[in-house]
Amino acid sequence: MSVSERPRRGRARASPPRKRRVLRTALVIIGAVLAFLFGIAFARTVDDRPKSSGAVTRVRTLTPLPQSAPASTVTVTVTSTSP
Repeated sequence: MSVSERPRRGRARASPPRKRRVLRTALVIIGAVLAFLFGIAFARTVDDRPKSSGAVTRVRTLTPLPQSAPASTVTVTVTSTSP
């Protein structure tokens, strides 16, 4: 068997057939388009979230402390004159 009669196995596997190459290119393009659309959807979601104003309102119910009766009552009278 001479060199020219040997089957060329390595060369046939080195380059994929045209159909596979077209399919692979189409899948890559579709994947890129889907990734782009996902990025747009994510950006819109981030923009649509509510903005925080920085003010926080907390509501608590406080129970009153027990109080005792005052020991004595003091009355204070303040008199002021108008200028």
